[in-house]
Amino acid sequence: MFAKLTSYLDSVQARDPAPRSRWEILLYPGAWALFFHRIAHWLFEAKLYFLARVINHISRFLTAIDIHPGAEIGKNFFIDHGFTVIGETAEIGDNVTIYQCVTLGGTNPTSGKGGKRHPTIEDNVIIGSGAQIIGPITVGERARVGANAVVMEDVPEGATMVGLKARSTLVPAEEWVKEFIPYGTPSCEDAEGNRIDCIEKLEGELKGLRAEIEALKSARAGQNDVTPRRSGTDD
Repeated sequence: MFAKLTSYLDSVQARDPAPRSRWEILLYPGAWALFFHRIAHWLFEAKLYFLARVINHISRFLTAIDIHPGAEIGKNFFIDHGFTVIGETAEIGDNVTIYQCVTLGGTNPTSGKGGKRHPTIEDNVIIGSGAQIIGPITVGERARVGANAVVMEDVPEGATMVGLKARSTLVPAEEWVKEFIPYGTPSCEDAEGNRIDCIEKLEGELKGLRAEIEALKSARAGQNDVTPRRSGTDD
């Protein structure tokens, strides 16, 4: 037990230059969040769901880190600072590092029932602050996710992901106002029938914008060709 704790603290110190000793790491909210999660996850697997939730809420209150009791987490998991959310069906491998304000979130399961809907993070992954990793995707081993990146597709092993993925699904609002969409995200199957229409609509809008630009260029060129006549002056 003591050897495992020492190994964990050393792994954190190897990734964070701030602590001067192992004792400091014992004050980290990420270390306490992981400690509480181990207890909550044990209760969750024993089907003591209410008690697991109680531990989860205590942990969240003390650490500002919300890890669902059902999430599966490997060894040497390090959360640097707080305000991180990890969903129920998330799976995290060994030696994973997450910085503050990260979400491992879910998408609407296609069956409408609970299932795998959160990411799988493989070994030795580093996730930068503010990153949002959404859906039942896999982030490959040794991958890097930059700060504030939005990841909604599988990440290859060793890849570095940066930037925002967010874009309109172009699904008419009237098709969805009558029902609740979990996580605010339609599944891929829900939007499948609209993809061709979406592409055609975008291409049409782009063609119209190009035509407007060309018309403006022509109008400006015509104005430049007309040179105003200057009135003569008497000597």
